[in-house]
Amino acid sequence: MPKINIDKKDLFDYLDNQFDTEAFRELCFEFGIELEEDSSEKGELAPGERAELKIDIPANRYDLLCFEGLSRALGVFLRREDTPNYRVVPAKNPYRITVAKECAQVRPLVVGAVLRNVKLNADRYKSFIDLQDKLHANLCSQRELVSIGTHDLDTVQGPFTYEARRPEDIKFVPLNQTELMDGRRVIEFYESDQAIKHFLHIIRESPVYPVVYDAKGRVMSLPPLINSEHSKITLDTRNIFIEITATDLTKVNMVLNIMVTMFSGYCAEPFTVEPVEVVYPDGKTIVYPDLEQREVLTSSAYLNGIVGIKKTDAEIVELLRKMSLDAVVDGSSIRVKLPATRPDILQECDIAEDLAIAYGYNRIPRVQNNEATVGAPLPLNKLADIVRREMALAGWTEALTLSLCAHDENFAFMRRVDAGDEAVVLDNPATAENQICRTLMLPGLLKTVRENREQPIPIKVFEVSDVVFKNPALERGAQNERHACALYASDEARFEVIQGLLDTVMESLNVSH
Repeated sequence: MPKINIDKKDLFDYLDNQFDTEAFRELCFEFGIELEEDSSEKGELAPGERAELKIDIPANRYDLLCFEGLSRALGVFLRREDTPNYRVVPAKNPYRITVAKECAQVRPLVVGAVLRNVKLNADRYKSFIDLQDKLHANLCSQRELVSIGTHDLDTVQGPFTYEARRPEDIKFVPLNQTELMDGRRVIEFYESDQAIKHFLHIIRESPVYPVVYDAKGRVMSLPPLINSEHSKITLDTRNIFIEITATDLTKVNMVLNIMVTMFSGYCAEPFTVEPVEVVYPDGKTIVYPDLEQREVLTSSAYLNGIVGIKKTDAEIVELLRKMSLDAVVDGSSIRVKLPATRPDILQECDIAEDLAIAYGYNRIPRVQNNEATVGAPLPLNKLADIVRREMALAGWTEALTLSLCAHDENFAFMRRVDAGDEAVVLDNPATAENQICRTLMLPGLLKTVRENREQPIPIKVFEVSDVVFKNPALERGAQNERHACALYASDEARFEVIQGLLDTVMESLNVSH
């Protein structure tokens, strides 16, 4: 679980000083987070040192990773304030980012937004930077999927361009440095930097590096590594330009929404964001951010049944508002509007979880389960176990191979052509050996025999497991199938051995053949 450090006095002041440490610990428990440590309880603080609260945050609650999000959520939970209405306000001449086609080679996506007339101080600035670090560490997958760039808008000039250029052609002064560097020099310079060196591998071997320019050709950032010194944010910054590059469209939208919603509260007109137009190489223009509320339709019968309480529609609506969810009764249903800060809510059961937190887990009545059930295997698993048992009794050894394999292992090495409608392909495979979900089990058994060449022959191995096929007719686009595969390896071909195994399995299943 991510941990955040919150200034104790600032948070308690925000909550009107109605808590001591123990009372706040209980509040955290009720809200679904955990107070791990209060630094003031460890002993006397050094002169000038302020007490901090170390709090564990659920991994999917990205909106609670900073002081702004946590204090706001607790304020709504305690009914001290209403859920903010986050709005995108139209601009007369919105800023634009034009994406070069070469970016498809390295990081194809970029989004943006503008925060106007922001009032920063040292604590707010620190929180702004810390939130970026927290998002980079988890949701952004250490910057591999998403990387955030923030700039003082008054130091640059739009429109902006997002390009991919040879490292030698990119020249700028990195953040907090004085030396003018090209792309290669940046990689070399940060090899020894304890913070940046962990991200160098993302673009090091790429023939082109992604780079963001302003209208005057000044480098603003070299994602996912470092921003430019020229456009850095200071305490005097009043207008903030946010650009976020990515390889994952869903996550980049989540990150952008979290960044702007958390800090739009410091704008002169609170909770407002100015949009940015992004023009892609195909001419398509998309306006970011999208702060429209998503809607989920549920019912009191479902929610009460899941949580184990008996509440009316109106009572459920009030409880959900404690969790920053705007809900209205719509006939026999409840229409729940999900703010842009809650990408963790995907379906009805997530709303039931929030309802349980708002109601209080300790208040849910304990009841005796009077349903008598008897466990039984699924028919498919029972059939697979019978086949495994018969094969093993016939003297064959069971193998368990990986469900992911290389593309060539499933097709080229098996002298098969990939028509594109069979195998499920991983979008960002971690290794070349895990590119697709297997549609055959034979490659895995062949690799098993290869790794056991020292064993005496014949080698008789089998596997009963799942393979995966594309299926556009299904919502998930794919389906599992349970297959059985056997491999006989020897210095002579003996087809009758495989045929005998098949006969044994068919007879055990009473299948005529």
